[in-house]
This record gives sequence, structure tokens and C-alpha cells, in this order.
Amino acid sequence: MTETFRATRPAPAEHAPYYGSYVARVPDGDVVASLAKQLQGTLTLLRGLPEAAAGRRYAEGKWTIREVTGHLCDAERVFSYRAMRFARNDQTDLPGFDENAFVAQASFEKRTLASLCDEFAAVRAATVQLYSNLTSDEWERTGVANRARMSVRALAWVTAGHELHHLGILESRYL
Repeated sequence: MTETFRATRPAPAEHAPYYGSYVARVPDGDVVASLAKQLQGTLTLLRGLPEAAAGRRYAEGKWTIREVTGHLCDAERVFSYRAMRFARNDQTDLPGFDENAFVAQASFEKRTLASLCDEFAAVRAATVQLYSNLTSDEWERTGVANRARMSVRALAWVTAGHELHHLGILESRYL
């Protein structure tokens, strides 16, 4: 049975305006089920690419497919960490993160796309377990990250929407 609190789309006040486009991409319904289901589509796409294509950029200065995949891992870890801290009612303000600096300092180009896909699958499995075991009270809790108040629920929806955002870019600009 789907828990109502997992299927309730976050209100705009539950996240920074920037994240509204991510939240809007996620289909209605149980966001935890969406997180579990959409992973398979993303992995099917990425694992279907030849390794030679993984170093492709769609324009000068843009990330490679490997870097996009590594970024998905990094961002999901950051979002999940925030969700865990907020769910535990930690009211410490959390800093933002610079995704471009993360990618620039990572060694994604030295790895295979297959290894990055394996990592993304592991990160997503941990994310799904975190959200699957939260109570309704924990889903409602909020905290501050990057100077903006966010709910745990919003972080789940942002995580799902962030993946869909990058999947759309991969499909439209890289492939």
C-alpha cells in the first residue's frame, strides 16, 4: 500500500524555487517507487552505450557522459545526506555544493562507464532504503541547506527529478 506522504508532491514552500523544475518532472504517485523504477531506464540507456561514447561532450566545456553519470552519484549522495540529517531533526544549516568543482576534482574520466553505472545503482539502492524506512513525521521534517529551507519530502522529489533532468539532456544532446 502506498503511503500518502510518499505520494504527496511537495509544496513550493518546501524547497528553493530552483528545484521546482525538478519536482515538476516527476510523475504523480509514490516517489520512492519512482526512484526505484526510473533507475532501470537510466541504467539501460547508459549501459547500452559503447565505452568509446562515454567520453563524448555535446559541446565544448560541457561534461562527458562519464562525468554526467558521476555527477548523478555525487548529487544523489548530497541530497540523501541532507534528507537523512533533516529526517533526524538535525537543525544545523548545511552548506551548498558546487557541482562543477566536484566534477572537476573527480576522476570520472579515468573510470569505465560500467563502473560508474554500478556506483549509481548502489547509491540509488541506498537512497531507496533511506526513504523506504522513514515515518510520516520524518518525511515532513525540514532543515536548511544552501541557505534554503527544504523538507525531506522535497529532497526525495528533487532527487528523482534531478535524474530525469539529466536523462533528458543525455537523450536530447548527447545521443
